[in-house]
Amino acid sequence: METICNWNGFPKVKSKVLSPKTFQEVSEMIKGQRQLIARGNGRSYSDNSLQRKVLSLLKINSEIKLDIENQTVLCNSGVLLIDVLKVIVPKGFFLPVTPGTKFITIGGAIASNVHGKNHFIEGSIAKYIKSMLILTETGKSVLCTRNRNTALFESTIGGLGLTGVILEATIQLKEIETSYILQEKNKAKNLEELLALFEKNKGRAHTVAWIDCFAKNKSLGKGILSTGKHIEKNELPQKFSKEPLKLHENKQINLPFYIFPKALLNKFTIKVFNAINYNLLHKKKSRQIVHYNNYFYPLDKIENWNEAYGNGGFIQYQFVIPFCNGKEGIKAILNAVQESNCGVCLAVLKRLGKEECRVSSLSFPMEGFTLALDVKNTNSSLKLLCHLDELIIKFKGRIYLSKDCRMTASTFNRMYPEKTNHNSKFVSMLSNRLGI
Repeated sequence: METICNWNGFPKVKSKVLSPKTFQEVSEMIKGQRQLIARGNGRSYSDNSLQRKVLSLLKINSEIKLDIENQTVLCNSGVLLIDVLKVIVPKGFFLPVTPGTKFITIGGAIASNVHGKNHFIEGSIAKYIKSMLILTETGKSVLCTRNRNTALFESTIGGLGLTGVILEATIQLKEIETSYILQEKNKAKNLEELLALFEKNKGRAHTVAWIDCFAKNKSLGKGILSTGKHIEKNELPQKFSKEPLKLHENKQINLPFYIFPKALLNKFTIKVFNAINYNLLHKKKSRQIVHYNNYFYPLDKIENWNEAYGNGGFIQYQFVIPFCNGKEGIKAILNAVQESNCGVCLAVLKRLGKEECRVSSLSFPMEGFTLALDVKNTNSSLKLLCHLDELIIKFKGRIYLSKDCRMTASTFNRMYPEKTNHNSKFVSMLSNRLGI
């Protein structure tokens, strides 16, 4: 038994971790256990891959096959996105959808139906999955596509690992000429201006906004909107032209958060950081060329940034509210954050589009605004989040289950009214807590 937790450090559980090296071993372990849950690299912010018995797939990560003609890649589920990028970027391809870290597994990405800064235009990863090999509760492997074993295929995408164990997947890729992004930043003095910038830039694929949650009154919702697009070879400045498909660097720094676990993140330091971040953009608008690593994965440069929140961990609370309630809902939530005086460490706003593919009823993305809030795990922040739950229900929204570790079953049933039946072999702390 060992104590494990996911990236947010909460909750922690004593678990027996099974680490198969082959598909056959996975099958035998499934048949030999009454209940278990598959786990990738532990980068979720939830208890969705925690259990008393966990099946770690990190050792099944040997296969990455790039098919240049069909522009697809076949990967074992334990392969990390960083390793996929190492294979595909030099050949002129990129992941069509990527979350904010490259240290998650392919299996975890599918189980969470991850989305990125481009969901409003290009959808979630569900749209790009061509096929999956899935082990069911009997230990039998099943090849699934949109037209073959369709029900299992669809229920597994965003299904949080409750339908079976993903062994491998084939994913459609995106062609690129360079690994550089043309990034444009726009300052907004309040929420109205920020939402207007979203509307103005709705045709741009990769769009995200940072919000200063300490700004209030007329400045409520103040922030910076960033847009980005892969630039073509003929647009690349000469200083980058020698290596147009340059890979990310593997270098990471490890900060000594243990020296000041309580002092680093508090209302004063967060407020100072927000002021610096906003004022560093001297002009109303700026443009620059950055590497994909800086645009998509800025926090990956710090290996242990999650430790900044201290031993109690933190909660990344992400929700989506339909566009029709977007302005009113986001404003109400930002005001509630202000009134709580909790001190939100980070707030990120994006637009989500329509889901074009049938997926699990547990999948998160739907058309609307999605806001992610990082808060330290304290009694006051837990009280705030319970209040926000009710506001999100009021505005017809829902919480991202791959980032939830504290919602009640009653709240879940109101946010996800569609009932989903799963077999009793694949069970997580989340499914037990929410009664799935």
